[in-house]
Amino acid sequence: MKIIIKAKKITRKNFQKFGDLISVKKIKPININNGYAKRFDNLCKINTSSKKGKAIMSIFSAKKRKFPMNIKMMEKHPLGSQAFVPMNETTFLVFVAPKGKRPNTKKIESFIVPKETGINYKPGIWHFPLISTKNMNFLVIDRKGIGNNLVIHNFKNEKISLKYK
Repeated sequence: MKIIIKAKKITRKNFQKFGDLISVKKIKPININNGYAKRFDNLCKINTSSKKGKAIMSIFSAKKRKFPMNIKMMEKHPLGSQAFVPMNETTFLVFVAPKGKRPNTKKIESFIVPKETGINYKPGIWHFPLISTKNMNFLVIDRKGIGNNLVIHNFKNEKISLKYK
């Protein structure tokens, strides 16, 4: 079976079943530090406490992907959320499917995440690893702790490709 997925513009509404957009747009800030900074609170739901897990912060150094891109696998983290925030102003892509025993190929979607925006996957959401449009670093917040928090599904019969632009 051949499947072509075209990346589309992301919005809070069309991504909400998969997770959160991390953005300061339409968020009222709190003035702090005697007016020298603004604080934007509660931008996403970090969920790492399953089986006494804890939130950790890492930097992933990602390489630029080429398109169209073959998708041979997807992964999920059933015990915790996973947030990605680009450390440079650039777009990146996400490739996702809803929770389930395996990725439902009829419900796969891909989104273009705009500049100055990050994403946070809900626990158990199927996704392809980081899809960067340039060589750059991402700040990542995810779960560390006991239990199997990584499940990988390799596609056998499906030929899936991701189109961008």
